[in-house]
Amino acid sequence: MSILIKPVVTEKMTVQGDKLNRYGFIVDSKANKIEIKQAVEQMYGVSVLDVNTVNYHGKAKSRYTKAGMLTGRTNHYKKAYVTLAADDKIDFYSNI
Repeated sequence: MSILIKPVVTEKMTVQGDKLNRYGFIVDSKANKIEIKQAVEQMYGVSVLDVNTVNYHGKAKSRYTKAGMLTGRTNHYKKAYVTLAADDKIDFYSNI
């Protein structure tokens, strides 16, 4: 079971990574904080101090087209904010 789906790489998360040593990940919606902590420690070789999770529920979207009005919904997902120890860092750009 893959717990970590992808990292959240935005301007806001980059600032939090620099100032607070906090990183964001999109995770499996059934994963709990202990599983997320173990997955981050195993994948990146860092020590995790704290894990905060947020369940994001998709929004209803609609748009007007030539064929009429189309309605739909964006996907649900779960985000995890992981705080690392003071001497640890994660570099998402090292593989590029």
